[in-house]
Amino acid sequence: MPLEGVAIVPVAGILIGGAMTATVLAGRRGLDELQSRRGEVEAAMALGFPDRDAGLMVSRPAAAEPHVPGLHSTRTVGLVALPGTFVGTLLGGASPVQAGAVQVLVLVALLAVQASAVVLTVELLARGTLRRS
Repeated sequence: MPLEGVAIVPVAGILIGGAMTATVLAGRRGLDELQSRRGEVEAAMALGFPDRDAGLMVSRPAAAEPHVPGLHSTRTVGLVALPGTFVGTLLGGASPVQAGAVQVLVLVALLAVQASAVVLTVELLARGTLRRS
């Protein structure tokens, strides 16, 4: 991918959008789990677990759900739908092989960004830094 604004801006937009989606899903699901299973968190703290570890016990299982949208879209690329990155790169004059390489780069980067966002969100939830207002 060329290091030019015309290439970086759309890819950065895709990655930021994916991170935002994963963060919202992880935050909502994690907060719901912490609220509905508050007794388990308090029981773990009563047994001597640090606050963070008690929160992680409850919120960590909810971290799998935010990956579902990204995995579903990755699974259908090229089979059911032609993704915008691929089509845009083709229309911009790239060869099909170059367009495919850019699409793979974007998909792998998107999954990595989403995973990082979910890990950070769950960690902040477990530490009590993120709360509903």
